[in-house]
Amino acid sequence: MKMKKVEVVLRKTKFDEVKEALHEIGVEFITFWDVRGTGKATEERVYRGIAYDTSTIERILITFFCREKYLDPAIQAILKSAKTGEIGDGKIFISDIIDAYRIRTGERGDKAMYLDGEE
Repeated sequence: MKMKKVEVVLRKTKFDEVKEALHEIGVEFITFWDVRGTGKATEERVYRGIAYDTSTIERILITFFCREKYLDPAIQAILKSAKTGEIGDGKIFISDIIDAYRIRTGERGDKAMYLDGEE
C-alpha cells in the first residue's frame, strides 16, 4: 500500500484547530516544530518611534505520515481548519514514502505505521 508524507506550514494561531481536525479524522500522531521564515512580503512596523522589521514570520511546521487512502480527508481537514482567507495562511506539501520500518518489531511498509492488526 502506498504511503505519503504530509508537511504543513501554517499560522501559529491555527495550530490547535488543525491538530484537532486531524485527530478527528484518525491521524493519531503528528510531529511539529516552531519555525520562522521569510517571504516576498516585507513590512516595517513602527512602535514608539522605533522601526521593527516584521519580514520574519513565525509559523508551525507539522509533519505526519499516512496511507494514500487517508490523504484526501487529511488535506480537506487541514484546508478547512487552517484557512483565514488572508495572505500567509500557509502551504501543504505531499511526498511519496518509499518504505518504513518499525524499529521495535522490524515490521515493514504501511504496517509499521499503525497499531498491530489495524488495516
